[in-house]
Amino acid sequence: HLGQHHPACHSRRYGSGMIKATAKRGKTQDSVNPLGKTDAAHQQGVKNQESKFAQLVNHSYLTEEGFDVVAESLQRNLATTISLYLKLKKFHWDIRGRHFRDLHLAYDDFIDKIFPGIDEQAERLVMLGGSPIAAPSDIARYSVVQVPTETVHDAREQLTALVDDLTRVAKGYRDDSKAVDDAEDPATADLYNGILHTIDEVRWMLQAMLDDAKMD
Repeated sequence: HLGQHHPACHSRRYGSGMIKATAKRGKTQDSVNPLGKTDAAHQQGVKNQESKFAQLVNHSYLTEEGFDVVAESLQRNLATTISLYLKLKKFHWDIRGRHFRDLHLAYDDFIDKIFPGIDEQAERLVMLGGSPIAAPSDIARYSVVQVPTETVHDAREQLTALVDDLTRVAKGYRDDSKAVDDAEDPATADLYNGILHTIDEVRWMLQAMLDDAKMD
């Protein structure tokens, strides 16, 4: 996938959203997941009030292994949604040529569709006892979409990149929906299904633009 190589990729299949559940009591945080656990109850080195708070955190109705599956997918999909937002904004600013007005406006319309998913996925993780990532370096590590650092003015090049991204992201949500449902979290599965519909819709619209013979 695009983006930074995940240090823990040997224990995960990003395409399916599945994570190898290796968490066992007595293991250190780093021995389970080099990036660290995503929930406050498993943070190492917390002191005083934070330590007391950590004792109160649980994963609701999820098992420890089930939480690992759900938390990994939520962190990854949160990072991916943030990256999609940034990529659409980058293309919104950089587009040039005769398609400028149409795409400049369309990209903001697409952002309006995907933006709510950022809060929804982050807050779902918090509901289950996790702590969402926010640092740019963490977003780059988890995301399966790469935000371009170069300037792309060409409409066809922009659209092609976005369609490729959304095709991959849509497959990830389909697989993750099944994975979290198997982990006994139907609420997160329903959340993913709703976001998947939005991703499919935006991809369809972008592909329709790309199919225009006058795009070149």
